[in-house]
Amino acid sequence: MLMRHISRTGLLSLTLIYACSVQGETQAVQPGSPTAQPAATPGAQGPDASGQAVVLDHVIGVINGDVLLESDVQSEMRFAALQPYSNPARETARMVAAERLVNRTLILQQMDDPQQQLKLPPPTDEQVQARITELRKAIPECKRYKCETTEGWHDFLEVHGFTEQQVEDRWRQRLRILQFTEARFRSGIRVPRAEIEAYYRDDLLPQFAKEKVTPPPLETIESRIEEILLQQKVNVMLQDWVKSLRDQGNVLILDPSYGESNPSDIDKPGGSE
Repeated sequence: MLMRHISRTGLLSLTLIYACSVQGETQAVQPGSPTAQPAATPGAQGPDASGQAVVLDHVIGVINGDVLLESDVQSEMRFAALQPYSNPARETARMVAAERLVNRTLILQQMDDPQQQLKLPPPTDEQVQARITELRKAIPECKRYKCETTEGWHDFLEVHGFTEQQVEDRWRQRLRILQFTEARFRSGIRVPRAEIEAYYRDDLLPQFAKEKVTPPPLETIESRIEEILLQQKVNVMLQDWVKSLRDQGNVLILDPSYGESNPSDIDKPGGSE
């Protein structure tokens, strides 16, 4: 998600603009206003023939001053193709993607806080590429594209509308978050071998069977499964922490289809100036 920070004044303007747009009119704003940013989504338009206005991307909410757009949610849903072990039902995928974006943004804001005492080195290029190599072996659909080859991986990414750089940036961010959460919460958590085998048998094998492709041997993706199970355990511990961030901070949801939020939340002590 690309962070787009907005001031309190801009947030008030954005709230008014959204309130108008949901009545059926797509609103335009004059260049130079706090929210005059070209949208980066299919169907969004740039300046009109007079060069005086741009159409806003659909605003879903604001997280401590960082704007969440519909295009961010759509991008998050597309990335599900690269997360074969997370497959929410179609009717809830949109909500799950938005919730994941809100939580991730809150975590990243905490990680980037200058007062944060937990300082970790950034992931290396080698670490990022090693995880992507594991990913290429784990995605069932990749078997059809022969993702183990450079050409096959390019073809797979092109079909799903990604560039290699986008995937690398995404996984670098994932590694940053994983390092942070592990350092903060993972101490003492272990995943028994029996749980890894059960996940491979009960969750992974059916996905490959559905794709009618031969699954990789457990030994080749064992570390990936262990990471997933570890993260599931860490996520349980993360839930209370993220909830406290929501309570302390300012998560303003403008689109009622994604939930409800009180606009007066912008005046809470945790809100952004």
